[in-house]
Amino acid sequence: MILEGLVTTLSAAGEVNLAPMGPHVPDGPADGPLPDPLASFVLKPFRTSRTYQNLKEVGEGVLHVTDDVLLLAQAAVGQPDPLPPLMTARKVQGQIVASACRYAEFRVTSCEDRQERATLHVEVVHTGRLRNFFGFNRAMFAVVEAAILATRIAFLPREQIETEYARLAVLVEKTGGPREREAFALLQRHVALASDSCQASVGGRPA
Repeated sequence: MILEGLVTTLSAAGEVNLAPMGPHVPDGPADGPLPDPLASFVLKPFRTSRTYQNLKEVGEGVLHVTDDVLLLAQAAVGQPDPLPPLMTARKVQGQIVASACRYAEFRVTSCEDRQERATLHVEVVHTGRLRNFFGFNRAMFAVVEAAILATRIAFLPREQIETEYARLAVLVEKTGGPREREAFALLQRHVALASDSCQASVGGRPA
């Protein structure tokens, strides 16, 4: 299965990058308890992403589990400015998001990058728990879905995204709090601006 999380990496120059990432984690037996998702996972970043470039250069990073969907939304459409409070990782060259619920420090053990998405197998060298995981309500799930759609505006039809956003907006309005509404509004603005920019580039010179 795929877990929605955040990954921090460092460039060779020490610059922090924060990105949403869906690591692939073992499913576990159908009739038994789920395995710890932070014990073992595989990352599949695009080769054009900063996360991939940093992991190729440094080979270490930190995966976070968080219920902060506003931070997930901000990271989905660009680097949060300012970055959230960070702490230095213990076992790797990396930074820990201080507001996360859990984290796993990891090292890349192998990289297959002949496809558009690289496949990075990692070794978890240290894990930590900072606070309890609150869980996702329907609004939080809606923001996560909206954030995923926002990263796909380059190859999904605008009408499809607008239809999905209209459906998700109802869930956010009914069950969300201030942070969920702020996160969804941020994503709506990003999609609107990106769509307008695409239309302008296709339409040629303005009248």
